[in-house]
Amino acid sequence: MLDHLRRSAILAVIAVIFTFAVAYVGTGVSQLLFKHQADGSITANGSTLIGQNWAAAKCPGNAAGSCVFHGRPDDTGPYASSKTQSGGDNPLEANGVSGESAATNYGPRSKLLLNATMELVAYWKALGIDDPTPDLVTTSGSGYDPDITPQDATVQIPMVSNATGVSPSALAALIKKETHGAELGFLGSDYINVLQLNEGLAKLR
Repeated sequence: MLDHLRRSAILAVIAVIFTFAVAYVGTGVSQLLFKHQADGSITANGSTLIGQNWAAAKCPGNAAGSCVFHGRPDDTGPYASSKTQSGGDNPLEANGVSGESAATNYGPRSKLLLNATMELVAYWKALGIDDPTPDLVTTSGSGYDPDITPQDATVQIPMVSNATGVSPSALAALIKKETHGAELGFLGSDYINVLQLNEGLAKLR
């Protein structure tokens, strides 16, 4: 019996040592090699991993949200209106109502999807964008996509230029600078992180 107790005690000590060792080693390696990601990819203005509601940005003398680039409309436009309780793809909170990060699963023939899309088209036209891209009038599967395509950013140039006074050519150069290639060169398409794009815009202004 003492032999069994001794073995159990040794295994317990080994388990505790390795449990803490793995945790500390893993944390140390991640801080050493991937510090920005390990810390939540946080910048002074938020996390680059989570899409944000740029429609609420204050733009003195101009419509709210017109002086910054927008991401996917997961909790903007009609999804942030009083007519919707939990928003487009059920953002974590809209209009004071808790939601979740998940898709609405509206089908292509859904009247709700059609109405929301038409409202978003009207929303963009009111901001001076006559031909918004499909991404700007549909929500993402995650509900919090932090990225857009270069085309999504380019169509917003007239709106941002009019509201900020930054020239269209300077904005186009900024978009080009902030464009990331497809992962590993072939997975997905070129993309732009909206938070980083707007941080670059703030420096131009």
